[in-house]
Amino acid sequence: MSTRIAEQPKSVGAGASRQASARTKILVFVAFAAVYLVWGSTYLAIRVGIESFPPFVLAGIRHLIAGIVLYAIFRRKTGIRPTKAHWWTAAVTGFMLLFIGNGGVSWAEQTVPSGIAALLVATVSLWLVIFDWLRPGGIRPVARVTAGLLMGFAGLVLLVGPAHLGGSARVDPRGAAVLMVASLAWAWGSLYSKHRDKPAAPMLNAGMQSFAGGVALLMAAALTGEFHGFHFGAVSARSWVALVYLIVFGSGIGFSAYVFLLEKSTPARVGTYAFVNPVVALFLGWLILAEPLSLRTFLAAGVILTAVILVITAPHPEPVRAKEPLPAAAISSLLSFLLWRAFPDRFVFWTAILLAC
Repeated sequence: MSTRIAEQPKSVGAGASRQASARTKILVFVAFAAVYLVWGSTYLAIRVGIESFPPFVLAGIRHLIAGIVLYAIFRRKTGIRPTKAHWWTAAVTGFMLLFIGNGGVSWAEQTVPSGIAALLVATVSLWLVIFDWLRPGGIRPVARVTAGLLMGFAGLVLLVGPAHLGGSARVDPRGAAVLMVASLAWAWGSLYSKHRDKPAAPMLNAGMQSFAGGVALLMAAALTGEFHGFHFGAVSARSWVALVYLIVFGSGIGFSAYVFLLEKSTPARVGTYAFVNPVVALFLGWLILAEPLSLRTFLAAGVILTAVILVITAPHPEPVRAKEPLPAAAISSLLSFLLWRAFPDRFVFWTAILLAC
């Protein structure tokens, strides 16, 4: 009798552990589906939203509302009180991912079709490899990864390069440059978040990052004059629908799922979204907005997505954990140069914000 009583808690505990593991696997599966499909559709929603909203206003409202809602819900549900270190991580990560990353995408889609924008953002996986190499104790890319990097950047040259390849115009170089900066910032912000102090609850962390990024975006909208002449009454019904979609699905579900996966899965697996999102975005842009799918687009898509697959599926040795994912000064210098090339007239403004980070 005593033996049975002693063994019963172990059996119950093992059953509870299996249930928790099964629940986590289901959540991870659902999160991947959200990141694959929902995020691929947000490029279309952004394109529709900026028909009436200025780009930073659209992105700022989206992330600020999502951040306030997520923070309020999960602060109460978890009972966690974020520390100053948690808020600092959220502020830096929100700045890199949402202000420079998502804000850059919103700005660039004024001149770059939504599907092409998603294709250029797929280079996040390439930047992740480069940053992992540059960080202290980083890993030198193997030959397969190096080939993927060269192919990926060749695909970028294909999009922006020859003026009339395949009878189609090239992508706007300034918009492409901004998307490169956005991808670079997203990759660095993801690595930074991975190795910094943050709340144990991923959804609370997502809310904090969204709030910080939304504040930065609305500040940028005010400083760049986007609110001058803008009236909410002039916003079209389809742009309002796009904004609501971005808040609920893009930020509330998609971004939260991404933050959750950064905690529960490996970077290589999370990075697979980079070759699914462009396919979804290209198809939706062609189907709904009649965005052209030219020979140039197909060639560049084939080259870039092949490069991303090569990089992501290559064997990666276990990285040496470092406090800093990569030297902050080097990243600031590279971002400043790219921003200067894209915005020579606003170089001082953008550099001041970047250095403040």
